[in-house]
Amino acid sequence: MFYSGEVHPFRLPVPSLWLDIFQKIRSMGYTGVSFYIDWALLEGTPGTIRASGVFALEPFFDAAQKAGIYLLARPGPYINAEASGGGFPGWLARLPGRLRTADAAYLNASDLYTSVIGAKIAAAQITHGGPVILFQPENEYTSATRGVPFPDPIYMRAVQAQYRRAGITVPMVSNDAGIKGNNAPGTEGGLDIYGHDGYPLGFNCAHPDNWPKGNLPTNWRDMHYQISPATPYAIPEFQGGAFDPWGGPGYEKCAQLVNHEYERVFYKNDISFGVTIFNLYMTYGGTNWGNLGHPGGYTSYDYGAAITEERGINRTKYSEAKLIANSILASPAYLSAFAEFGTNGTFVNNSALSITRLQGSDVQTQFFVIRHTAYNSKKSEPYRLTIPTSAGTMRIPQAAGALTLHGRDSKIMVTDFDLGGINILYSTAEILTWQKYTDRTILVIYTGSNEQHELAITESTLGNASTVDVDPRFIEGAGESVSAASTENGHVVLSFKSAAQDRIVRVANLYIHILDRDSAHKTWVLPFTPDAPTSASVPYYIQPGVSNAIIHGGYLMRTAAVIGREMALTGDIDRTTTIRILGGAPRPLTALYFNDMRTPIPFEQDEATGIVTAELEFREPVIKLPKLSKLQWYTVDSLPEVSGNYSDAGWTPATMTNSLNPRRPTTPTSLYASDYGYHAGSILYRGHFRGNGRESSISLTTQGGSAFGMSAWLDSTYLGSWRGHPDAEAHNSTFSIGPQTAGSPHVLTVGIDHMGLDENWNVGADQMKKPRGILDYKLAGHAATDVSWKVTGNLGGESYHDHARGPLNEGGLYAERAGFHLPSPPVNGAGWRASAGPTEGIARAGIALFTTSFNLDIPAGYDVPLSLQFKNGTGGEVPAGSTWAAYRAQVWVNGWQFGKYVHTLGPQTRFPVPEGIWNYRGRNWVAVSLWAMEEGGAHVEGLELVAGQAVQTGLGEVKVVESPGWKGREGVY
Repeated sequence: MFYSGEVHPFRLPVPSLWLDIFQKIRSMGYTGVSFYIDWALLEGTPGTIRASGVFALEPFFDAAQKAGIYLLARPGPYINAEASGGGFPGWLARLPGRLRTADAAYLNASDLYTSVIGAKIAAAQITHGGPVILFQPENEYTSATRGVPFPDPIYMRAVQAQYRRAGITVPMVSNDAGIKGNNAPGTEGGLDIYGHDGYPLGFNCAHPDNWPKGNLPTNWRDMHYQISPATPYAIPEFQGGAFDPWGGPGYEKCAQLVNHEYERVFYKNDISFGVTIFNLYMTYGGTNWGNLGHPGGYTSYDYGAAITEERGINRTKYSEAKLIANSILASPAYLSAFAEFGTNGTFVNNSALSITRLQGSDVQTQFFVIRHTAYNSKKSEPYRLTIPTSAGTMRIPQAAGALTLHGRDSKIMVTDFDLGGINILYSTAEILTWQKYTDRTILVIYTGSNEQHELAITESTLGNASTVDVDPRFIEGAGESVSAASTENGHVVLSFKSAAQDRIVRVANLYIHILDRDSAHKTWVLPFTPDAPTSASVPYYIQPGVSNAIIHGGYLMRTAAVIGREMALTGDIDRTTTIRILGGAPRPLTALYFNDMRTPIPFEQDEATGIVTAELEFREPVIKLPKLSKLQWYTVDSLPEVSGNYSDAGWTPATMTNSLNPRRPTTPTSLYASDYGYHAGSILYRGHFRGNGRESSISLTTQGGSAFGMSAWLDSTYLGSWRGHPDAEAHNSTFSIGPQTAGSPHVLTVGIDHMGLDENWNVGADQMKKPRGILDYKLAGHAATDVSWKVTGNLGGESYHDHARGPLNEGGLYAERAGFHLPSPPVNGAGWRASAGPTEGIARAGIALFTTSFNLDIPAGYDVPLSLQFKNGTGGEVPAGSTWAAYRAQVWVNGWQFGKYVHTLGPQTRFPVPEGIWNYRGRNWVAVSLWAMEEGGAHVEGLELVAGQAVQTGLGEVKVVESPGWKGREGVY
């Protein structure tokens, strides 16, 4: 079972934190992680691959190996992923051939990337002792524009050949965006395994309680059998959250839309189809730092995922996903089970409910997945079952009363479930996990609130004794809420109602732990780590009934290891916590360690059951953060271009008359930024002309992607701005000007906030080539050829300067070109002055950079998320006629751009920055660019450094990434 969460290493550019994410996913019971690689970050300079530092893949593979995670590699070249250009480098916009087709120009352009990255992945395959077991060579190859051959077997064979030549030998899987059968095995150009994606609730997070009628798929398994009956049922992307656009409701709303109830209904629905390659997109989203995101989304890529952008696991959906994954991983018979197509009303007496049965092909075990027929129902429905078992057809519950399915819930019930020789004849309560130890077997089941349940055990499989004992030593009063009886046909039947108390029932040597759902959320199943996990030939993983610890309690349990009669745990706590090791501790246990192998912690071990109880002490950390408004800031003008004596001699002349862009320029020369090697961040233009006395207006059609903004100046006179709108990727602005003196020289300066390149989902449409820059202009009284243009973006364009942070981290603002956003800028040099910071702002339309530095001293041994928080009194978009100023800002921490803030659009005001970008025990530099888009200037209402929930962690050292400081750059203009 490849039960997987999607993680993008490039969205967390701190390699020593990758193990943290892997362990959190491993502790959910997942066996795998799927990951993309962003070509645009690795080949910013055509012909040069830079896959070192934060872009190196080897540490990612090593961390997966250490955590016991298998990997599905998805390197593209095209990835979509809400990344700029869908992962395509900007220079492909100049490519004469069509992208994602068999066009030789495209295949040749991708050859270097596929050969280098393919070889790195090949070295990490399971066949070489690594964690990579699956490979996806294209992404959602599902739709094409008219006139483009599709699906094109020539193209798909070529892409596969690129990676096979690089050494890829593991199976290749597809991910059709819809179940269309594209590239299925047996078709020309087909892959080894057919898979499809699914996002049934879509991406409208504004109404998180709205589950539209008919959005639950019920025919996917049928269609899989029609398309690819001989391969595992694979869903390489299933909705684990949702992306949010500029001006959207925010990611907490997305987490509410795709919440724990969604997981119960939709994940279990997929399980009812027998899915065995199952990947949740996203499980950890991360951050669109350094301009890597597409124009439809903002800096955060939290995605409403189970693990938050700050790497927190405090969403209920994390815990619920853990229950579902562990249940399936504890059910080996599931892997050979096949589904009865569609839903089946035969097994339940209430037509408001539907059941799908999965029946094992080589064992007796059956799984019954029950849900509401109207999947979005919020009603609680009573029901009784009539289901087949090895003891014949049975009516359940056998006792009086009825079972209950609450609204927006679903359950997986079992019959003839094997616990290492003990047969669970049936259970209406859901199985969390089970383990068989030397002298006992432990079964953990859980219930929802206000529910009645039954569990029956085949008495003959219990051995000589079948004593039933509701053990009072652990849970007082448990006997009042559980009744047990032996039936005449040889079954022990337990009847129980849900309760807030944990209960333990002993039947012979089987110990049944009955938990309510909230308690189950606090339960962890951890495979014992090898003595030397980094030297293991393959990752270790949960095997039902073998070598796993079951632990109740703690914010996060990461690893468990047993050496002799000692036990060592690692994990995180957010308060003083009592844990109970339900199974897996040696008997007798002589020493217990938590996060420190030098100092054992006190514990008690029950002699009869072996359960260990220990208290983990949380030591409250002292977190002292500087108040940014009280620091000494320095500022420098970042738009010297509008001063009278500025020279643009170093700028790139925009003289290209034959652009290869599909949109043929409607200006005398191309004014598309990508034609000149500028693909991210702010783009600036300088248009030179001489007055003739007939001028009256200037019209500009600019395009920067969704939510972009622009400002214009004539010489030093501010003309106006376009604030931006989430639905506008382009805008026409007309500015009135007066007649200019005949023969007088003038310069039109235009700044455009480039929001990223469009994705390229529709094959052959080449959407990523949609230009950024000036599409058209008209200077009244002049011919278009009267204006000569220059353009600039990041210094050097594709020959970018900052290799540590990659090709997208810098834009075209003067302060960025000069590197003033980096640590230790020359604040005592010419043009700089002391300032109160961005809250002081600037008094006129323009752009300024503010920078400051301070020391942090966060105690070691704690994980403390830090964020930069903007105050926004507008509550969203600035109303017409409001006195609130329109502005845009960027935030850099130690030179890494970790925030693009649009004051008038939002929704993001808090920008998390991970440790490793921050130096938690040393000097840090923060820089803020402020782009005032109104005549009267603008200031930031407030900007503070804030700490999130602190946890005492067993993660270990987080290394500060390479963050080169400022050095004078040759050729700065």
